[in-house]
Amino acid sequence: MKSDFLIHKLTRRNFMQNTAMLGAGAVLGGAIGLLPKGAGAMTNAQIDTVFFNGKITTLDKDNPDVTAIALAGGMVAATGSDKDMRALAGPLARMIDLKGKRVIPGLNDSHTHLIRGGLNYNMELRWDGVTSLSDALAMLKIQADRTPAPQWVRVVGGWSEFQFKERRMPTLAEINAVSPDTPVFILHLYDSALLNGAALRAVGLTKESQDPPGGKIQRDANGNPTGMLIAEPNAMILYSTLAKGPTLPLSDQINSTRHFMRELNRLGVTSVIDAGGGFQNYPDDYNVIDKLHNDGQMTVRIAYNLFTQNKGGELADFQRWSGMVKPYSGDGFLRHNGAGEMLVFSAADFEDFLQPRPDMAANMEKELGAVVRHLIEQRWPFRLHATYDETISRALDVFEQVNADTPFNGVRWFFDHAETVSDKSLERIKKLNGGVAVQHRMAFQGEYFVDRYGAEAAKHSPPIRKMLDMGVPVGGGTDATRVASFNPFVSLYWLITGKTVGGLSLYGDENRLDREEALRLWTLGSAYKSNEETVKGALVPGMYADLAVLSHDFMTVPDEAIKDTVSIMTVVGGKIVYAADEFKSFDAPLPPVSPDWSPVRHFGGYQSGALEGAVKVASACTVHGCGHHHHASGHDGILSRWLGLDGSSKKPSFENPWAIGCGCFAY
Repeated sequence: MKSDFLIHKLTRRNFMQNTAMLGAGAVLGGAIGLLPKGAGAMTNAQIDTVFFNGKITTLDKDNPDVTAIALAGGMVAATGSDKDMRALAGPLARMIDLKGKRVIPGLNDSHTHLIRGGLNYNMELRWDGVTSLSDALAMLKIQADRTPAPQWVRVVGGWSEFQFKERRMPTLAEINAVSPDTPVFILHLYDSALLNGAALRAVGLTKESQDPPGGKIQRDANGNPTGMLIAEPNAMILYSTLAKGPTLPLSDQINSTRHFMRELNRLGVTSVIDAGGGFQNYPDDYNVIDKLHNDGQMTVRIAYNLFTQNKGGELADFQRWSGMVKPYSGDGFLRHNGAGEMLVFSAADFEDFLQPRPDMAANMEKELGAVVRHLIEQRWPFRLHATYDETISRALDVFEQVNADTPFNGVRWFFDHAETVSDKSLERIKKLNGGVAVQHRMAFQGEYFVDRYGAEAAKHSPPIRKMLDMGVPVGGGTDATRVASFNPFVSLYWLITGKTVGGLSLYGDENRLDREEALRLWTLGSAYKSNEETVKGALVPGMYADLAVLSHDFMTVPDEAIKDTVSIMTVVGGKIVYAADEFKSFDAPLPPVSPDWSPVRHFGGYQSGALEGAVKVASACTVHGCGHHHHASGHDGILSRWLGLDGSSKKPSFENPWAIGCGCFAY
C-alpha cells in the first residue's frame, strides 16, 4: 500500500480499551476461556454467532485476513481461523457458513442525504446504473402508464448521459411522446431539469412566467416554455419546481425510508453521515427517522448534521439548536454530528461544471465567522460544503482568525467535496486538524469538468492521493441522491480506476487508490468524520459487528466488476438485516413497497445491466430527429458545443449564487 491515514492506532487503542473493560466484567459476561494463538479476541464474551469459511478483510493490521469471525452482543468478539472460532462458540451459538465469500466491514457513506432521500425514495424512478437511453425511456413509459393522477414521474439524480450507450440526453420530444398525460420531471445533475407538457401545466409555467435570478426558463420562438429549466447557476429553479409535486402520506414516507435503508443494506452500507439538505428543518422534518429509531426499525446507523434553512438567519438557527441538542448525543443508531454542510448561504459555492465558477459574496467572511465562532464556543463539530479552492481558501482565512481567539482545541471539522483544493490549502487544513470528505461527483460530471478546465486539471480533482500522503483525514461518500448515485461500489470503482461512469479516465496512477486504501476511506475514514473510529469501520474485537458478505470478491475481481458488486448478506449490530441468493433463508423482508404504483415496487432501486425487452418497448414510443440535448443556457467549451450546448462564457457577477429563496435545494 502506498499510504493511508493512520487510523490504525485508534483502532488498536479501542481494542485495548475494550479488552480492559471486558476483562473486568464491565460489559459482557460468560467466559470464553483462553484465546487461541493468532486470534484477535475480547475476553469474557458470550459468543452468539460465528461466521466461518470466508475470506474476511478485517482492516486490522495485526490480523488483516481471517476465515472466521465470532460475534457477541452485537459486537465483534474474536477473529481468526475456522477451528479457533468454532472452539470459542458454545452449543447455542449460531454457525453460518460463508461459502468462501469475501466479507468486508460495513460501508459508511460520510456524505449523503438519507433522511430527506428516504421520504422520497418510493416516488422516484431510478436511472442509476441503466446503460441505455432506450431502456431509460422504456422505464419512463411503463412508469407513466402506472402512475395515477395527480402524481408525477420523477427521475432525480444518480445518472449521467455518458453512462448510456447512446451517449446523449433524452429529448423533450421523446419525453412527451412516452408520457403525454402524466407529469414528468427529470433532473440532470445540478444543471437542468426536463419537464413534459403535463408537468409544465402542473406547475403553472406559461409564457408569462418570469425567469428567477440565477435561473432560466428555456422558450421557443413564440416565447412559450419548452420544458427545460436551467440553473444559471442557481439551482433554486430546479428544486423549487420539484417541490411543487405531490408528496407521500406519512405512512408511505415511513415505508419509503425503510426501503431506502434496505436498498443501502443491499449495497453493503451499514452507516451514513447525513449532511442535511433542503427542506430538512430540525426538528420538524426528522419525525419519520425518529419514529423508526424509537421503534427499533433502523437498519442503517445515522449520524446527522444540522443544515441551516434560513438565509440571513443562519446564526440564529445554530444558537437555537445548540440549546436543544448536544454534540454526539444519541446512540449507535441515531446520533448528532454537529453543523453543516450549509453553515451560511454566503459561503455556499455550487458544483455545476457546465457553468463558470462563481465568486462568493463579499459578506461571506463576516457571516461565516460569526457562525463558526459560536460553534467552537459550543464545542460543536462542523462541516462546510466547498467545491473550489477559491472558496476553501477564504473559509480557511475565517477558521484561522476564529482559532486565534477561540481555539478549536480538538473540535472536529472538515470540508465536503473540495474538488479543486490546492496543496497550500491542504497544508492549512492539516495545521488546523481538519479533514476532507470526498464523493464521486466527478464520476458523473468529469466529462464536463474536463471540457471546462482541461484534462490536466482533472487529474487531481480532487487530489485524494495528496491528502492521504499529507496525513489529512479523508472519508469516502456519494453525495447522493441529487447528482451522484447512492451506490458505494460506483464510488469505490471511481477511487480505484479513476474513471467516470461513462468510462473517461480522469486520473493517472498518482491519484488512484489501491483496493484496501479505497475500502479504508469508506470505513475507518468515514467513521472518523463522526468521531466513531473506535467503534466502527473495522472488524476488530470490541467494535460494532457491522459487515457485508459480497457477491464478488472485491479484493480480486477485475476492475470493471467492482461497480457490479452487491452485498448478499448484510449484518448491522450482529443482526442480519438483508440476505439474498444462497443466504436468502436468513432474510427478514420488509412490508411491501407502498404505494402500489411506486417505481420501486416495479423496478427496484439501483439498476444492474440492461432491462429485458426494454429496447423493443422504447423503440415504439420515441421520436426520431436530433439526438442531442439543446440548451440555450450560457454553456461553453468544446464538449458542450459537440453536445449542442453553446452560448456565452461570461462569468456571473452576482454577490450570492443563491440570490433568491432557499439555495439549499441544491444539496
